Amino acid sequence: MDILLGILAIIITFGLAFLMSNDKKRINFKGIGVMLVLQLLITWFMFSTTIGTKIITWVSNVFNKLIEFGQEGIGFVLGGFQLEESGVFFFNVLLLIIFFSTLLSVLTYLKILPLIIKYIGAAISKITGLPRIESFNGVNSIFFGQSEALIAIRSQFHHLTENRLYIICASAMSSVSASIVGSYILMLPAEYILVALPLNMFSGLMIASIIAPVNVPKEEDKVDIKDVSNDKSIFEAMGNGALEGGKIALIVATMLIAFIASLELVNWVIQAVFAGITLEEILGYVFYPIGILMGIAPGEVLQAGSIMGTKIVTNEFVAMLQLEPLLGELSEKTVGIVTVFLTSFANFSSIGIIAGTVKGIDSAKAIIVSKFGMKLLAGSILVSILSATIVGLFL
Repeated sequence: MDILLGILAIIITFGLAFLMSNDKKRINFKGIGVMLVLQLLITWFMFSTTIGTKIITWVSNVFNKLIEFGQEGIGFVLGGFQLEESGVFFFNVLLLIIFFSTLLSVLTYLKILPLIIKYIGAAISKITGLPRIESFNGVNSIFFGQSEALIAIRSQFHHLTENRLYIICASAMSSVSASIVGSYILMLPAEYILVALPLNMFSGLMIASIIAPVNVPKEEDKVDIKDVSNDKSIFEAMGNGALEGGKIALIVATMLIAFIASLELVNWVIQAVFAGITLEEILGYVFYPIGILMGIAPGEVLQAGSIMGTKIVTNEFVAMLQLEPLLGELSEKTVGIVTVFLTSFANFSSIGIIAGTVKGIDSAKAIIVSKFGMKLLAGSILVSILSATIVGLFL
């Protein structure tokens, strides 16, 4: 029964994307079919085979080791600070972003990451028939945040039509930055966080390609990685990466203060008008039918739905903090589905972040992004639903 509901959820998700499409005749159904099969194979391999399980365990161990290195730096600065479950969230979790951002900056300067991203993107482009820039950006968005992913292709912005711009922005909103994956892993199960990264890449490309189909001439479909880093030495890359990571950590902390406080204010107002009801409960009912189709048990779907809804109106960190204390209470399947759903930047605040980044690159195109902002969010929510449903089929 769960499998049938999951298949129905996938059909409905694609159906809603189709209804939102601005050019239904040009949809690349073959490429979308190929990506869906790849998603299913990746998820099956990771969760249902011994080799896949070993790979995801190995990758998790690598991240855990990197987290240990990051904690050494935190401990030195904070005078022997020890990571504890009840410790300060900013110190325990967010400061790790600095170390991960530094690593990404160094790997970018050394052209290691750009080359990997370029060739994986080229392979995806060849297999699916999607343009190279869109495929490159889909892979690029796994490693870098919304702003950084868009800046990396700034030299190709003059080639982007409105539909191509939508796909680029959708990939950025449907992913997360590798610099904060370590922070996520400290809160939620690593295996679901990690499998969400490739699944969201394919889901983002599929949904965006339905909503905004493209057909690009070969002469306009080139990827340039020459200027992905402006650093002049590895030490400058380390310094700039650390500073960028510190900035991200402070931004996340600031947004958490604002969103959590605002959530409490909204709940206070709602409870004053409707005694005993909270925004989370309302969101739980809104997401109830979606949660059932995704494979969440009826007895857990209200809790899960409220967390998923909270992620949309605030951000993924707020929602993850709500899910973390429930890990021992909810079933493994529910935890997996909700974790994958939360692992993306699909929320209202991301519209402004993406529009602001595009404005810094090309002010004319920023106007276009602002016009399809809500459509961008709607598509990215469908991406989260699709990825989470795929995982649910194998749990």
